[in-house]
Amino acid sequence: MSDIASEDNRDSIFLHKLEKIEKDVAEIKKHMVDVDSIMTEEDYEALLKFRKEKSSGKLISHEQLKRELGL
Repeated sequence: MSDIASEDNRDSIFLHKLEKIEKDVAEIKKHMVDVDSIMTEEDYEALLKFRKEKSSGKLISHEQLKRELGL
């Protein structure tokens, strides 16, 4: 086998492997989850507390807070 044929074969193998890696990465990306969208137990408890305070009328708006602080 000549050097050129051997080099072409290596290039072909390299290109095939690279294409396989690109397909694998694309598949992995399809199944990735944004870690910022995962709710921890602490986040969930804070959400429940917020909902409880909101429904009981303990919360005020940002605008109302600014008015009360004279801002």
